[in-house]
Amino acid sequence: MSFAQLLDDLPLRKSATVRRFESLLAPKTAADFELLAQQARAVTRRYFGRTMRLFAPLYLSNECINNCRYCGFSRDNPILRVTLDVEQVVLEARHLAGQGFRQVLLVAGEHPKFVGRGYLADCVRALAPEFPSISIEVAPMETAEYAEIVNAGAEGLVVYQETYNRATYAEMHTSGPKRDFNWRLDAPERGYAAGFRRIGVGALFGLSPWQDEAVALAAHVEYLLRRCWQAQITVSVPRLRPAAGEFQPQFSISDAELAQLICALRVTFPQIGIVLSTRERASLRDVLISLGVTSMSAGSHTEPGGYTHQGADDLHLTVGGRAIAAETRTREGATATAQFEISDERTVAEVTDSLRRRGFEPVWKDWDQALAKS
Repeated sequence: MSFAQLLDDLPLRKSATVRRFESLLAPKTAADFELLAQQARAVTRRYFGRTMRLFAPLYLSNECINNCRYCGFSRDNPILRVTLDVEQVVLEARHLAGQGFRQVLLVAGEHPKFVGRGYLADCVRALAPEFPSISIEVAPMETAEYAEIVNAGAEGLVVYQETYNRATYAEMHTSGPKRDFNWRLDAPERGYAAGFRRIGVGALFGLSPWQDEAVALAAHVEYLLRRCWQAQITVSVPRLRPAAGEFQPQFSISDAELAQLICALRVTFPQIGIVLSTRERASLRDVLISLGVTSMSAGSHTEPGGYTHQGADDLHLTVGGRAIAAETRTREGATATAQFEISDERTVAEVTDSLRRRGFEPVWKDWDQALAKS
């Protein structure tokens, strides 16, 4: 049975594991939550010690052919766009390497004219000598297309379903290939078949009631742990942030509820990685890292060229998906538009110092391609 079929029948097909997870999301007294938090901390220490995997997102392009109501890159948003060439990507990456990063996530809007598998494979090949761990977060692909990128040196694939509610998904994605719910939902399995050894999933909290999204996400994790058993499964729990288009979320998840969700994921799925981005403010991230988080970004930019201003000479303004005349397209000092606003604006050094003060050891490298060849 595909996960799409399981998801559609989820109210009638919840496993004992998913039902247990759901019970952990119920409202709790302060004392009950503290017990859950203690259990989550103990499980995290048992499986991961006091380490924290650090990575950086590297945005390649903010061109996109989809209209997604919540995303800054949405096609119809009148924003400044650019796609970095491979040399510019390398310069951005070397800046990150200079800060200590050896694990990078390549991110791009979904536009096959600008970001195809050949371009992505070229970027990965160019970065592989300096970055032993390269992941991608791009438009879903066929297995054979993913395999080309794996062969170039990538080892991780991230595909967020955004929302597991079909009706909400259709409402949020008004045009473009991203409207195909099942195609996106099945992408992690296609990536696994292509050889990715790290598979990341997640829901974007704020589009539907958070408990419903969390239960569907847990069911997806359980399914992938069975079907993609040779890969490490990671989960992200991003909350909506302000972005171009000024979308206002209809649903909320509080800081306390986010903490409870992370604890529930850790207790239910001890072996998964849990990822926390700079969407969350610094003070909250410092609290959440002790509850089950195993990987986090630092010093992030969510626009192409954000670290070293690469591509500044090639910026163009798009209106309704079309670039306007070159002579009027940019202003001096302009930068590409970000996908969303970050909240934790600390430098990489400030984040690592904070981790060490709390007894965590930052991990810059936890994988090397040589291991796959031995």
